[in-house]
Amino acid sequence: MSTQIEVRKVVKSFERGGQTLRVLDALDLQIEEGSFDALMGPSGSGKSTLLNLIAGLDRPTSGEVIVAGASLGQMSEAAQATWRSRTLGFIFQSYNLIPVLTAQENVELPLLLTNLSSAERKRRSETALRVVGLEQRMGHLPRMLSGGQEQRVAIARAIVNDPAVIVADEPTGDLDRQSADDILTLLQKLNTELGKTILMVTHDPMAAERAKTVHRLDKGRLA
Repeated sequence: MSTQIEVRKVVKSFERGGQTLRVLDALDLQIEEGSFDALMGPSGSGKSTLLNLIAGLDRPTSGEVIVAGASLGQMSEAAQATWRSRTLGFIFQSYNLIPVLTAQENVELPLLLTNLSSAERKRRSETALRVVGLEQRMGHLPRMLSGGQEQRVAIARAIVNDPAVIVADEPTGDLDRQSADDILTLLQKLNTELGKTILMVTHDPMAAERAKTVHRLDKGRLA
């Protein structure tokens, strides 16, 4: 197995009130291709900051982030956007669905950045919804879905481009236990059956148990 995610001596600092706050402190992390890893730690430990760096949504103050063979710090903003659309799927805690769009239209959104025909975009979005078990809900608006179903739509949107890597920020944080278990089972399926490399931030020990490896972050360092 090759290394899919590599974080090398990464420092991330923010300026607040005239002071420098170091959120990540010379952090090293390696995640192998096809792994399902969980990242745990107390609030403010830097979990979401690290996830945003790996997703190319932010840049480190120093150090290097390499994902699927690409060094993100070497890319322009436009190149990073193109890389994300081809390589990475992001699952948020709050779903981030567009209320006036159907499930199928929400899933299709990332494909609007591609050169695919409208028929092919529709076919791929419908396939992604079938993968997450929502083939009967394609025409439903978000308000017509349960929280668990909304998160399934968000997962379908994250996988519609067939990304090599999926990052998930508290994907079960807003769900009841049964819905959370269903989402975790789906993530396991994406990992074991489709070979997706998954990195999940969670505060829930029961969610972390579903991962193959658990990393613990505290004060910007891996414990």
